[in-house]
Amino acid sequence: MASDTDTKRLRRARVSLLRSTAWLRRSFTSRLAWTIIGVNLASLLVLLGGMVAITENRRGLVDAKVDSLTAQAEIIANVITETSVTGVTPGPRMDAEGAREVLRRLSKLYVPDETRALLYEPGPRRIADSDLILGEVEESILAPLGTPERADRSHLRRFEDWLGSLFLNRETRARLDRDLIEEVKEAFETGEPQTGLRRGPDGERIVSVTIPIKLIEAVVGTVTYESYDFDQLIAAERRAILPFAITAFVAIMTGALWLTGSIARPVRRLADAARAVRLAGGRRVPLPDMSKRRDEIGDMGRAFNAMTDALYDRLDAIESFAADVSHEIKNPLTSIRSATEILPLAKDDEKRAKLIGVIQHDVKRLDRLITDISNASRLDAELAREDLAVIDMDRLLAGIVSIYMNPDGSSRSESKPGVKVKLLARDLDLHIRGHEGPLSRVFINLVENAITFSPEGGLVQVTLRRRGQHHGWIRVEVLDEGPGIPTENLETIFERFYTQRPSGAAFGSHSGLGLAIARQIVTAHGGHIHASNRSDRTGARFTVDLPAVTLTD
Repeated sequence: MASDTDTKRLRRARVSLLRSTAWLRRSFTSRLAWTIIGVNLASLLVLLGGMVAITENRRGLVDAKVDSLTAQAEIIANVITETSVTGVTPGPRMDAEGAREVLRRLSKLYVPDETRALLYEPGPRRIADSDLILGEVEESILAPLGTPERADRSHLRRFEDWLGSLFLNRETRARLDRDLIEEVKEAFETGEPQTGLRRGPDGERIVSVTIPIKLIEAVVGTVTYESYDFDQLIAAERRAILPFAITAFVAIMTGALWLTGSIARPVRRLADAARAVRLAGGRRVPLPDMSKRRDEIGDMGRAFNAMTDALYDRLDAIESFAADVSHEIKNPLTSIRSATEILPLAKDDEKRAKLIGVIQHDVKRLDRLITDISNASRLDAELAREDLAVIDMDRLLAGIVSIYMNPDGSSRSESKPGVKVKLLARDLDLHIRGHEGPLSRVFINLVENAITFSPEGGLVQVTLRRRGQHHGWIRVEVLDEGPGIPTENLETIFERFYTQRPSGAAFGSHSGLGLAIARQIVTAHGGHIHASNRSDRTGARFTVDLPAVTLTD
């Protein structure tokens, strides 16, 4: 029993590990993930580069070093001037032996570790070195025999030098590349102290100060102080910065991985879901749930889900529409087939003429069905292609009513010439934004439907007004004086191919798509359409609510 438990735990741990590695593998193959990581690392490199540049060019540190070395060099120069410089003919000169003795005695006091003092006489020629006087000899490892001597700096050192030089002016860069002899010569020629940063033979940076030893205006020698610990100080500062750099790297990488998980991974999931929807062949597939997110990714996820649901609904509607069309077309085809099968067997002309009449009637019915089906199938594309326009509803309805009424008030209706159509407009300044052609089809269908159900001599009223106190909506009502609509069919009449004609109407004279098309058009314009029965008298009422606009919109 314990063994089975251990096996299940091991299997769960293995599955968890495989999922984690799969997520990491997919994350690090994502271009968006690499973009996030790259941008964050670039920011970190800029930060580190700035730190390197700052430490490379610590102007304050160099100035402090120069001031310290200048003070020490001036002490030695003043003592040598007092004790070892004479003004005998033909001119002032410095006693080399006396100067060496002064340097030997003061070296223990004023030449600390990592510092070197040098004396030069005119020439320039070196006459004393504090390292030699104190018995300090520099040790270095020689290259094997036959190996050319290398004084090249490492690639990292050269990169640091190049990065630091970007922040230096031309004069400072030129001073950095000069050697000690050039500095001493300049001090002899100008009689002014020479200070600054320069490079040693091995590429190390040296802070040096060369002070002229003068009697009156004659330069009889120089004292040079060099400090070799500048690179060590910079290295110490970098070591102090290193923990902060590591912390910044960890923080940035943690943030990059979090961004990858919160941005790149959801986008990848949406892309995978889109591919699954495409390959599903109309079959509904589960979609990632991002409803809890309140950012742009959540908005995109919700929009994607809504778009996919609309697509599925459209596919379902197309499938249902195709089934309805097949059923409606099958009925007249079945009638035609039966009539054609019986026609050869007809014995007299009367039966033959009756069968031919059935065939002609069903052909007309098929033609009407195909025309209405074609109009219904093109409706969405028509609404999508046409540009919206501001429509004067009073003008639109007046034009529709004029189709059925002559100027003298007599009816033009072919189906029921005795039915009159009248427009009652309470507010003439009503406009909507929409497609005039499809909207005209809506109200023509409603008026035609009302005329069909109205009795001889009846009146069809078309009213136009604002909807209650809501000035953002307009309401159009079409009222007839017919028998009304059964309560249970108030919603059913808007279904495709549903027909309920008045008694005496010719069978098959209507396709049953008129009200379904009307609802589709009104919904596409952001409105609502519903049917009810009149409360003041017998008859039906069709109400259309549409959003209104002003001419300044």
